[in-house]
Amino acid sequence: MTNQRNKALVWQFWQAINRNPAGVNDLLKANCHHDIVFDGPHPINQLADPDGITEGFWHPFYAAFPDVVRQPYIFMGGESFDGTTWVSSTGDFIGTFIDTWLGIPASGQSAHIRYGEFCKIYEGKIGEQILLLDIPDLCAQVGLEILPPNSGATLWIPGPQSGDGNLLEEQDPADGLSSLSLVNDMLNGLGSYDQDDMASMGQRNYWHEDMRWYGPSGIGTTYGLKGFEEHHQMPWLEAFPDRKGGHHRARFGEGVYACSTGWPSMYATHLGEYLGVPATGKEVKMRVMDWWHCEDNLLVENWVFIDLIELFLQLEIDLFANLREQTKE
Repeated sequence: MTNQRNKALVWQFWQAINRNPAGVNDLLKANCHHDIVFDGPHPINQLADPDGITEGFWHPFYAAFPDVVRQPYIFMGGESFDGTTWVSSTGDFIGTFIDTWLGIPASGQSAHIRYGEFCKIYEGKIGEQILLLDIPDLCAQVGLEILPPNSGATLWIPGPQSGDGNLLEEQDPADGLSSLSLVNDMLNGLGSYDQDDMASMGQRNYWHEDMRWYGPSGIGTTYGLKGFEEHHQMPWLEAFPDRKGGHHRARFGEGVYACSTGWPSMYATHLGEYLGVPATGKEVKMRVMDWWHCEDNLLVENWVFIDLIELFLQLEIDLFANLREQTKE
């Protein structure tokens, strides 16, 4: 029942913040370890202790989106490979954008910010938070394009088609192990790329032909295995053919879902054009999060986050400088 207690801790914490955003600092102190570490997307990056997290993230966030609420469509927990226990979720923050945030000018209209989060549970409290936000997508919502247009479709990312992603009830442990095993086999296949033929990775053994892949702004959404290969996998392999993944802080399964994150989780060399940037030869590290949905021992949906703003900085391209130039105009 430890996993159920962990999920209840995080779920109730998030619902309390939804109801009482002004009390976020007290809620952090009540539910989080006193030496909690928060790792967020660039330019937020690392914050420490409840006061630092409140001042560095929540207060500016609530000033910009005072009525914002978190709406998760996947919520799950489990034990990772190293014995640590985690709760993870993805979904949207939804609120009215009334004031500048991170240099992004307010629209005065409703906005949604796609999020992915992993919470490490330590001594019965939240001891670590890892959060990614699709900031380039928020920029696009206010008419500012800091990345090239998506190769895949541009849409508001949906939750699982089955509608069962918030795993508040206890799940059969065998299902979680099966989901994780499928993901592990798929990831091992990615490591067998022969630098020439995509078929060398054997990915068609793991993905449903009609799978859905929900990527970050700059890449977009694809339907079907062929679209996934054309719009994401092939451009990714051409740009980062030597990429080495699997450096995860957390990876676990629960029910028919599995998830992972690393900070960073992937190392690579930029050897080909990517999202309009010619090869630089630079070695890069990538902050990544994934959630997978499994059916009949195949992967049918995959929600993906990549901190592209931080990745582009490693390529010596400041997407926020692009934002500032557009804002001046």
